[in-house]
Parts: sequence; C-alpha cells; structure tokens
Amino acid sequence: MAEISAKLVKELREKTGAGMMDCKKALKENEGDTEKAIEWLRQKGITSAEKKSGRQTAEGLVHSYIHTGGRIGVLVEINCETDFVARRDEFKELVQNVAMQIAACPNVEYVAQSDIPEAIIAKEKEIEMGRDDLGNKPDNIKEKIVQGRIEKRQKELSLLDQPFIKEPNITVEELLQQTIAQLGENIQVRRFTRFVLGEGIEKQEVSFADEVAAQTGQKA
Repeated sequence: MAEISAKLVKELREKTGAGMMDCKKALKENEGDTEKAIEWLRQKGITSAEKKSGRQTAEGLVHSYIHTGGRIGVLVEINCETDFVARRDEFKELVQNVAMQIAACPNVEYVAQSDIPEAIIAKEKEIEMGRDDLGNKPDNIKEKIVQGRIEKRQKELSLLDQPFIKEPNITVEELLQQTIAQLGENIQVRRFTRFVLGEGIEKQEVSFADEVAAQTGQKA
C-alpha cells in the first residue's frame, strides 16, 4: 500500500473540505490516488460540499465580464449563503473565472443538464434519429448510438460539465465544489447571459463594386 503523506491528506482536505481522518482513510482505500479518493468521499457523502448542497443561497454577486475587443460580454449571477463570503476575494475570483468560462464557450446555454427542457432533448433525438449514417443499423444499435450522441450534446450545452479553461483536468462543477469546500458555504451558479456583438442582426451584403458605384453615383 502506498504511503499516505501529510501533504497529500492536506491537499485532499483543501479540495473537499472533509475531515483529516476521512481524507486519510479515502486515500488509503484508493492507494493514494487523489481523484479516486474524491469520488470515494462523494459516494460516502462525506465531502463538505455534498453536505452544504441543500442550504439556501440568497447572497452573492451579479458580475459582468467584457472580453478583450468588446465583442463578447457576459452577465452572470452566482449565489452564496452570506454577504461575508460574497465579499471574499476567493468568491470574486470564482465569479470572474465562471464569467470568463461562459465567454469562451459559445455552445453553452444552460447552467446544468437538469435545466435543459425536455422539448430540446426530444428535438435533438429526432434530428439524430434521422441522420443518414444510421439508416442501415438495427433499431437497438441505433438507439444506443443516438443516446450517446444526446448525452454528449447535453454536456456541450451545460456550463457545469465544461472543462475549466484554466485547469482542463477538472470541470466547472468540480471548481465550484472546491470553492464550496474552501469557503465553507453552499455556492450555486443561478443564471447567465452571453452577448455577442451583432448576434441576430441580418447584415446586408454589399459588393465592393456596388459600394464604389454608390459613392461615385455610377452604376456598377
């Protein structure tokens, strides 16, 4: 069995907020593998993030982020339990990171998969079932392939399922859980809006020759 160092236990505690003895036991059970230890703690319902997930969040911040160049903007609301935590630099850093994540993810439309309307999922399934590459496959195989594609699509639409842009080996949800453990309060991403300059405006295409002609009063 791998030796469990105090440093490794401390790192796991910082990530999960679980007690020292629970962290040590989780690492022992998983031969020092931190990621497996986190999963083990979550399965046991030991992590502080799991325990805090049902607590009310009525404080927090509404934050705006404008990406360099001014072509993409984000408004996001992230809630916590107290105004004290909302003023903490760690919370503000989380809010900024989530806003930047939203700006970088054009496909993301919902906070979590559970927020995706059933009508959207049904429509995606209808589209996938009609694809040409599934035409000759048996129905049971077709169903499995379509289900896999739907699950992938749901992850693409969900903010919490995205790899964190600054640390791609964790998801945005895991970043949230780490911050919950660090600050000791439940934290929830409530809603967001992503703005793209000119989005939805039908642009009139004018050829260079027509533009010159218009300026000179001549016909192209």
